[in-house]
Amino acid sequence: MALTHGISGFGYALEGLKLVLRPELRRFVIVPFLINLLVFSGLIWLGMHQFAVFMEWILPADAWYGFLRWLLWPLFALTALLLVFYSFTSLANLIAAPFNALLAERVELYLTGQPLPPQPALWKTLLPMLVTELGKLGYFLLRALPLLLLFVIPVLNLAAPVLWFLFNAWMLALQYLDFPMGNHGIGFADQRKGLQRQRLASLGFGSGITLLMMVPGLNFLAMPAAVAGATALWVGRIQPAQSQNS
Repeated sequence: MALTHGISGFGYALEGLKLVLRPELRRFVIVPFLINLLVFSGLIWLGMHQFAVFMEWILPADAWYGFLRWLLWPLFALTALLLVFYSFTSLANLIAAPFNALLAERVELYLTGQPLPPQPALWKTLLPMLVTELGKLGYFLLRALPLLLLFVIPVLNLAAPVLWFLFNAWMLALQYLDFPMGNHGIGFADQRKGLQRQRLASLGFGSGITLLMMVPGLNFLAMPAAVAGATALWVGRIQPAQSQNS
């Protein structure tokens, strides 16, 4: 049963990719796709450049201790990659939040045929969206920093990559389910409770989005696909479960 829930959650990530290619939804994908492309390309370039400068500053190749570069480089590289990856998703989602909310609204209309109640004007939603993103950032940092320490603790570091992958999958599920759930006025604390009741499906969905972000070419579609897949997960599993529990 647990495996079935995880696999079904993973399937929502693939469904999201199919949804954003639908002619009826394609025009709502253009802006999130372009934002994703520009932010991802810019942060990768900046991250690689700054990482090279940092490595040369802390471990000069011509210093006597330069050999440590080969020992510490994997840890520094992993940390830099994780910071760039999460800062990319946070920044891209913050910039694209109004467009992602609109995409989630249109996907839900496409899936259910039921329009959402009238949404507040865009300028009224910007501050709440910013507060929500900052809340998610704090939630991430409080849990990410202890997990990163596991990478340098002998024996425990063997489990660190698996734990980090699962944590990242959970954060991506929270990140993208915020759009369809936020369209229904559900706050971040209640979003977490809703996802916890569908924990395995949420982890499966987040795992699918994580893998999608690692595929060259498809990673530029990852953000709109994640929004569409999260909306399908909301409509198909989380909202019905909440209705039963209420």
